[in-house]
Amino acid sequence: MTVFDVPALNRRRFLAGTAASAGTAALFSAIGASFPGGAFAQGAGPETTKAVLGFIALTDAAPLFVAKEKGLFDKYGMTDVEVTKQSSWGTTRDNIVLGSAGSGIDGGHILTPMPYLISSGAMTQNNQPTPMYILARLNLGGQCISVGSEYADLKLSLDTAPFKTALAAKKASGKEVKAAMTFPGGTHDLWIRYWLAAGGIHPNQDISTIVVPPAQMVANMKVGTMDCFCVCEPWNEQLKNQEIGYTAITTSELWMNHPEKAFALRADYVDANPRAAKALLMAVQEAQMWCEDTANKEEMAEICAKRQWINAPFKDVVDRMKGRFDYGNGKVVENSPFQMRYWADNASYPYKSHDLWFLTEDQRWGYLPMDLDRTALVDKVNREDLWREAAKDLGVAAADIPASTSRGIETFFDGKTFDPANPDAYLESQSIKTVS
Repeated sequence: MTVFDVPALNRRRFLAGTAASAGTAALFSAIGASFPGGAFAQGAGPETTKAVLGFIALTDAAPLFVAKEKGLFDKYGMTDVEVTKQSSWGTTRDNIVLGSAGSGIDGGHILTPMPYLISSGAMTQNNQPTPMYILARLNLGGQCISVGSEYADLKLSLDTAPFKTALAAKKASGKEVKAAMTFPGGTHDLWIRYWLAAGGIHPNQDISTIVVPPAQMVANMKVGTMDCFCVCEPWNEQLKNQEIGYTAITTSELWMNHPEKAFALRADYVDANPRAAKALLMAVQEAQMWCEDTANKEEMAEICAKRQWINAPFKDVVDRMKGRFDYGNGKVVENSPFQMRYWADNASYPYKSHDLWFLTEDQRWGYLPMDLDRTALVDKVNREDLWREAAKDLGVAAADIPASTSRGIETFFDGKTFDPANPDAYLESQSIKTVS
């Protein structure tokens, strides 16, 4: 494994006062203390060197791959970190409930709403809660909604009204119409529901919404299991490359720089091992900085494509990682403003206002009860305080640490707005929903 210096792109902000040529030793000095295998703030090593982190084969798990491959977990004293592939988000949930003591996992790469659905018991067996903490956001944007080749003539984009007509005709002929996502109440479920509903398609009445693991999306589209799906890369690019369908939109076209995956851990792991949790978080934060650097995109694609990580052809990974989006319908965008962000634009900071949106949207579709105290649950699960501590110990400039737990009022492509100070107004503004 290789311990590397912070990318030159971030060095001035990352290590105030450190020369541009500084190496790892200077980094250790700037952080303030070191011990065998790495550096840690205040000279105290982690309570344990072990953690079992799960991931799904998606490019927004890249910070975990990089932290493992580049020795960043080791650098911060977490020398026994396992990063293990999960077959589906349902498996991720089940293994988090088990915990590493039960041959499961301590946390890792996860859909942002899942720690809430698991902590509340809304999506666990017998509705038994397993408390979790969100420590960081792993990325902004970078997901896509794709449709099958049978809709090639529609050249679908943000407007789903033509899709509604086509789906109605298909249903009238006696055929089923299905939209696939990856986990009920998860990010992909909410993006595809928003896209459909904005064009007048009721996701619970006009189309069947089904769960398909990310790595199985392309194969299922090939055999006609679904009409559209929402998932992260490289599966949308692979669908296009295999000429089975095309990308209708990237999800940042729905909501610019929307929050996506999170780095989250079981609460009992963090409570018992606060320094170890911070060490994991610092490794992830540094990996996110590396992932954001344009100079590293090709190497990052090579890492992601490896068998132990995503296990996909390099050509299916690299273009969109570098910002080149060929939608497969004649539309090609170079250096897309909608490409995935890992660190830029405060991508790593877990804004509480964003978590509040996810809870409100899950209420919209009936995944969470309407009498839920959203603010109390966000305050319990979201540990932005730990993010701030870790960033400060890393030497991140104060100007690069958000001053507020809210990013403010958010605006969606259809003109709807979400004001964190009044979530109910947003909910009431949506004409298609499953709650009154």
